[in-house]
Amino acid sequence: MKSRAPENYICPICLGVSGIESSDTLLKKADLVYKDELISVFLNSFWIKTVEAHVIIVSNDHIENLYEMPSEIGNRIFEVSKMIAIALKKAYKCDGITLRQNNEPAGDQHAFHYYLHVFPRYDGDKFNQGMTSKSILSDPNDRVAYVQRIKDHLVKIN
Repeated sequence: MKSRAPENYICPICLGVSGIESSDTLLKKADLVYKDELISVFLNSFWIKTVEAHVIIVSNDHIENLYEMPSEIGNRIFEVSKMIAIALKKAYKCDGITLRQNNEPAGDQHAFHYYLHVFPRYDGDKFNQGMTSKSILSDPNDRVAYVQRIKDHLVKIN
């Protein structure tokens, strides 16, 4: 499948997974919630106005979208999304979880590297309204407590 990334694209997710912090990446080492040989989970630096502190699950290898996803990595992303969802429910006492994954510009994909959003949800949170307005860049210092809270509730799922 043809890449949709612009020519000379510097992948901000690959930089974050590699631990490289620069103006091209918003995934900081301090935002890392979980990492194994296939995937990484980061607290997202952009927050939806109606729902703070969601995470993104990314492949460690550069995979642009769902269409190119090897089954082994896709299966691991699914397993970890369940693990993260349970941790978010415990950590934030949320009423539900929403998963969202975008492919290609027409599908609202902004970074050309596979990523799966995992949002904590609350009754009456107006999430869909919040999704239509610009998300806000959170303060890195504010994110530290959220990262630790999720890590404290993370339990491996077998």
